[in-house]
Amino acid sequence: MSAMFRALENPNYRVWAGGALVSNVGTWMQRVAQDWLVLTVLTNHSGTAVGVTTSLQFLPMLLLGPYAGVLADRYRKRRILFWTQTAMGVCGLIVGLLVVTGAAQLWQVYAAALALGIAAAVDGPARQAFVSELVGPDNISNAVALNSASFNSARLTGPAIAGVLIAWIGTGPVFLLNAASFVAVIISLARVKTAQLQPTAPVVRGKHQVVEGLQYVRQRPDLVLILFMVGILGAFGMNFTVTNSLMSTAVFGVGPEQFGLLGSIMAVGTLAGALLAARRSGPRLRFMLGGALTLGIFTLFSSISPAFWVYAVVLIPVGLASITFLNSCNTTIQLSVEPQFRGRVLALYLAILQGGTAIGAPLMGWIGTEFGARWAVAAGGAVVLMTGVAAVVMVGRRSQATIREQVRTSWRRARAT
Repeated sequence: MSAMFRALENPNYRVWAGGALVSNVGTWMQRVAQDWLVLTVLTNHSGTAVGVTTSLQFLPMLLLGPYAGVLADRYRKRRILFWTQTAMGVCGLIVGLLVVTGAAQLWQVYAAALALGIAAAVDGPARQAFVSELVGPDNISNAVALNSASFNSARLTGPAIAGVLIAWIGTGPVFLLNAASFVAVIISLARVKTAQLQPTAPVVRGKHQVVEGLQYVRQRPDLVLILFMVGILGAFGMNFTVTNSLMSTAVFGVGPEQFGLLGSIMAVGTLAGALLAARRSGPRLRFMLGGALTLGIFTLFSSISPAFWVYAVVLIPVGLASITFLNSCNTTIQLSVEPQFRGRVLALYLAILQGGTAIGAPLMGWIGTEFGARWAVAAGGAVVLMTGVAAVVMVGRRSQATIREQVRTSWRRARAT
């Protein structure tokens, strides 16, 4: 098998990846349906309402993420995933039934988004760490990249399918289809052969385990840099649900088919980035920094796009840059963090990423509503670009300081001899 897909040689990973792909398609369909429902049915094109919905969905990760990481380190990850995937499916089912029956109200969508966010907060660290149990340390980098490829393959098809279905039959059935897609994940979890898993030893229950995780990260400057950048880019550079919906409706005046197509077009870039990452043997710092800089530059370009199709095409390098950055961050954490801390560090990573999105979404929506969608996109791109430049400077200074210290050490040793 090609080195790009070597993790698929593992039977357990093949089973898991198949179920995840089906569910990911449903998830992307629901994201488009949820934004369109809030934007055009429950409000009069309120970017703020879309931002609040996104915020409620991601805010629980910021608040609960560190504790979810403790659960992932303490309990069997497969068992956690059974419960969380079931809960997320139920959330989609409830909203779908409310919409189909004509009973849906904005506050109910808010409540469902919050419930989904709580389940996802517990799910995220366990799901990320479960990959290492499926494939072992030799194929973690490839499996992480293939997970991204699966997610973005779904992103390529899900939004387009959702756009067509919304135009044909409305948003309610799209939510119901997403609820049904979680059955595939649950079946795949049931089919995983536990004897072939490579689980880490569960962490014994104790006090201050969240604090221990934070102290571990504080002692690792590389992790601090990653988390700092992830928080800023998540808040200002990756609120695509808010910015794409505002640009689609307020600037270009397109319908649900074109709005859904934006997600698929962006997925061309994210899928390409994920496949390129699968070819690499491990993470490299230059890809993380380059991804951040490229994301900022092309986001700025997208804000001045004169037509819908120009905006759509620019989203391809935006998607490639964002997934290159995120894959580099995720793989670095998976490979460099000690197993007993992996769940907690991944939880902190997801908490900052999704928490940043939750904090940034209402702000981006407010800027778009008050000053125009282009200003919201441009502001996000400017912040991301400045963050990338600052990170390059920080890394450069740290490298120079490390070199100078090595020279001084060698000089002192030479004098001593």
